[in-house]
Amino acid sequence: MKSRCLVQLAAAAVLVAVLTGCNPQVSDDKPADSNSSPTPAPSAASPAPGGPAPGAGALTLADAIAVIPDGDERRDGYERDAFRLWIDEDNDGCQTRAEVLLQEATTKPEQGERCTLTGGAWMSYYDGIEVTDPKKLDIDHVVPLAEAWDSGAYDWTPERRQAYANDLGSARSLVAVTAKSNRSKGDRDPAQWLPPAKSAYCAYGADWTAAKLRWTLTADKAEKTALLDLAKACTDTVVEFEEAAE
Repeated sequence: MKSRCLVQLAAAAVLVAVLTGCNPQVSDDKPADSNSSPTPAPSAASPAPGGPAPGAGALTLADAIAVIPDGDERRDGYERDAFRLWIDEDNDGCQTRAEVLLQEATTKPEQGERCTLTGGAWMSYYDGIEVTDPKKLDIDHVVPLAEAWDSGAYDWTPERRQAYANDLGSARSLVAVTAKSNRSKGDRDPAQWLPPAKSAYCAYGADWTAAKLRWTLTADKAEKTALLDLAKACTDTVVEFEEAAE
């Protein structure tokens, strides 16, 4: 496995300057704004619920985007079944989907046999909607499985693809969102789709970038251009990431 992306791809002097100047929080405002215009709106830095802990890097959004390796996408051979969903990694009776719901609940649900969840409340930050029925939530891979495949996962082992699909090591790799917003997104990248809530743009850009850096995934030209355009209105947004273990 390559050494951490931050060390690998940024000059030490630049990193010292960035790390000294950044406030390590990821912006995650979530009002119920249904405007889906692709023009980013400013978002003040604020803690994301379940936001990432300090890791290998803490960079402004624009600097973090610049660190993502360049690469062309490769879809050949992709099958969703190449990524195993969902597993019970710690054998506590709760599969990954339930673990994310438990982590992100704003009101804790009741937990029954086989980790069946009832009640509770969640905030879907993509569209700023509160959800009180866990069955109406999808667990979204911020960087979709197909996009991950295109960006480097085609060359991974099955074990690494399983680890990616069930990544609980970074609290923003998987997010609980409304089924409607998740399915409107599909496997599209930020050049093709942004959350319905404009105030979610900065948090989404940070989450996307952190996932790409965490898993050493590449970005094509259109994707990087879209992210950098978004970052212009997200000067207070900081990306924190730690590269996933091999």
